[in-house]
Amino acid sequence: MKFYIETYGCQMNVSDSELITTILLNAGHEQAESIDDTDLLIFNTCSVRKHAEDRVLGRISNEKSRKNTKRSFLIAVVGCMAQRMGETLIEKGIGVDLVIGVDQYNSIPDLIENRSTSKAATAVDSDQIYHQLVPTHKSSKCGFVTIMRGCDNFCTYCIVPYVRGRERSRPVDEIVNEVRSLAQGGVGEITLLGQNVNSYNYQGVSFAGLLMILSQIPELIRLRFVTSHPKDLSDALIDVMASHTKICKHIHLPMQSGDDQILAAMNRKYTIKHYRGLVEKLRNAMPNIGITTDIIAGFPGETDAGFANTLKQIEEIRFDYAFCFKYSNREGTSAADLKNQVPEQIRLSRLQAMIDLQRDVTLEKFRAQIGKTVEIYAEDFSKKESHKLSGKTDDYKIAVATGDPQQIGSLIKVKVIDATAGTLICE
Repeated sequence: MKFYIETYGCQMNVSDSELITTILLNAGHEQAESIDDTDLLIFNTCSVRKHAEDRVLGRISNEKSRKNTKRSFLIAVVGCMAQRMGETLIEKGIGVDLVIGVDQYNSIPDLIENRSTSKAATAVDSDQIYHQLVPTHKSSKCGFVTIMRGCDNFCTYCIVPYVRGRERSRPVDEIVNEVRSLAQGGVGEITLLGQNVNSYNYQGVSFAGLLMILSQIPELIRLRFVTSHPKDLSDALIDVMASHTKICKHIHLPMQSGDDQILAAMNRKYTIKHYRGLVEKLRNAMPNIGITTDIIAGFPGETDAGFANTLKQIEEIRFDYAFCFKYSNREGTSAADLKNQVPEQIRLSRLQAMIDLQRDVTLEKFRAQIGKTVEIYAEDFSKKESHKLSGKTDDYKIAVATGDPQQIGSLIKVKVIDATAGTLICE
């Protein structure tokens, strides 16, 4: 069969789609160039927010009509939404033919072949790390490498531990071999993935230790990672980041709230004082480090004063960028049962206030780069300006610059001549 994958959600889902591609190609199936040419349309889904699930349900509704003109056309839902909803997706009669959870991707070929008797595979396998399976990487210059799966943190708002299971780390040698193979094949910038990369541990090798090993690969140009949990950010990791030039000077460190009462209700296991201390350590060790974050508006019990505390932290910490979200009630999480839910309109107004404040901070941070010479890893041509190269600075600022095709896949120095609240304009 020809298959086509649409991916929603985080970078882990992007990596999982590449893994699913490998599994299907190994089974003799063919990757389609477009939906119009496919026999099997796969939606790789996210369940972190209700909006993410609603988008996929809308897409399924849009594509269901293809069954009228192509009787062999199948729709499969994989990933977190499949894990959470299971066979309900089939029973709803919305056009879904197959449902595959996050630990059952190896079963996709069998489900395709035996779909008359079995249509779903969502059993949890707490040991699944897809041993010896190397994803088919989509980009030729940048790549994602999953180093661990699952999460043990159980933040009260988050569905991830329930759909992705408990933490388990991949063997060091498998990660090293995959990164080396990619780097030798011309993939110069690699991002290590995990729900909480800080807690990586395989037979005594910590995340800091893994970074040290990977930074010795000669062909590797840059190494990034996401996501880091503040409660597990160690001095050893900060030291390794500061002392190895291949490790990018950027960290994504979700704050989630600037109020200690809300952080406790979220089960985040740190205070704002502790978080601010980490930011100080990072900036002392790496003065030019880029720090990005996630923040939630309107968590149950958040008062006007509590939200004001969050705005204060945004203003004082001055993140390079922040991904801001309104609280989304997810069935099955602890926070879903809290009685002091914040009304939707207040959540929306608080979200907009966060976005507006952070946009001003980000614009100021980006415009401070005007006149400076920065180094970017040229990834490709810009989608908006096809005659310009696109890439990122060491501290994770997107940049577009004049250049030529021969520079793609290499580090180039450019001068910043202008900036928006999201892009450095360079020459």
